[in-house]
Amino acid sequence: METAEAQPPTLRTAADAARFFEARLADSPRESLLVAHLDAGRRLIHLAREMGSADHVALPVRPIIADAIRFESAGLILAHFHPSGDAEPSDADIAATRKLQEMGAGLAFRLHDHLIFAGGQCRSLRAMGLL
Repeated sequence: METAEAQPPTLRTAADAARFFEARLADSPRESLLVAHLDAGRRLIHLAREMGSADHVALPVRPIIADAIRFESAGLILAHFHPSGDAEPSDADIAATRKLQEMGAGLAFRLHDHLIFAGGQCRSLRAMGLL
């Protein structure tokens, strides 16, 4: 008997993405960033993780762009965890996210959202009007 391969998750909505990322980010003692690379149907094709310190994680724009090119990503969703318990995006979070969004537009991939998890909450930069 053949075993069926698990289908990659499809992250069509912010709620889909929040469910997908929440378990992967919860209870981390350090800030961490996940980058979901998606195909044109918003199916996951690659997931990258960047670990940070207790109060900071870099948003490494160049490596993210390189991965997007390598995996031929049609879109990205970023998610990161603030162990401080404050889910509000920092000025640095917003600036780096916008830089990635601008670069992605020039390379034909879309930054769908950046979600921040903390204190049992999830904030979407897109829903906040920041993307």
